[in-house]
Amino acid sequence: MSVLRPLDKLPSLNTATILLVGIEDALLQQLADSMLKEDCASELKVHLAKSLPLPSSVNRPRIDLIVFVINLHSKYSLQNTEESLRHVDASFFLGKVCFLATGAGRESHCSIHRHTVVKLAHTYQSPLLYCDLEVEAFRATMAQRLVRMLQVCAGHVPGVSALNLLSLLRSSEGPSLEDM
Repeated sequence: MSVLRPLDKLPSLNTATILLVGIEDALLQQLADSMLKEDCASELKVHLAKSLPLPSSVNRPRIDLIVFVINLHSKYSLQNTEESLRHVDASFFLGKVCFLATGAGRESHCSIHRHTVVKLAHTYQSPLLYCDLEVEAFRATMAQRLVRMLQVCAGHVPGVSALNLLSLLRSSEGPSLEDM
């Protein structure tokens, strides 16, 4: 069991790999299926994991983007994400990690306050996306967005790097944490 590093594997030609990390197996699988339906010039590979670290015995490709899916209805989901983050190398946070919060539509059922997730994303200098993955139209839109982010992170979009994308996403966010 080791720390996940972005450059520990050689890239495959025309292949982009995303790792979805979260405790909601069914939602992750539905999101993965939606992503695989998207039109992509690259070969798209989607890997699912409940938590990190990944088993070292598994022969896996280089991971271009990690998405931590946090269900706002489950404190265990947040705890699992926080524990998994310890197994990610700091260089991944240069545009190759994002957080996806789901379940924000039914705020009365939330166990985790949105501010907690905003603070987590701010701490790791990573984008935070919101989407109710249980609604298919929203899931399809998020899948489309993640595929586009993945193409950038894999280096398949000329003139745009993962760090450029991170900068763009951060500048389009709302007020900073200090302003709140």
